Amino acid sequence: MLSGVLRGPTAVAVNIEIMRAFVVLRRLDREHSDLARRIDELERRFDVRFKVVFDAIRQTQVPVPPPVARRPIGFRRA
Repeated sequence: MLSGVLRGPTAVAVNIEIMRAFVVLRRLDREHSDLARRIDELERRFDVRFKVVFDAIRQTQVPVPPPVARRPIGFRRA
C-alpha cells in the first residue's frame, strides 16, 4: 500500500512490518478465540448488573447550562 505510492526503500520496509503485524494479530485472534468467546459471555452477563451504575454515571454527566450574560465591570464612557 504505502510502498505502492512512495516507492522508497523505507516505505517498502514499513509496509512489510505492517503486514507482519496483521499476520500476528490474525494468529492471536485464531489462537485465543475461546478467550474472546468467554469475555463476550461475561460482558453479556454483567452488563445487566452494571446498567444501574452506568445510568447513574450518565445522570451526573448532564451538561451545565451556559452562563448568564452579565454586565461588564468598570466605567463606561459617555
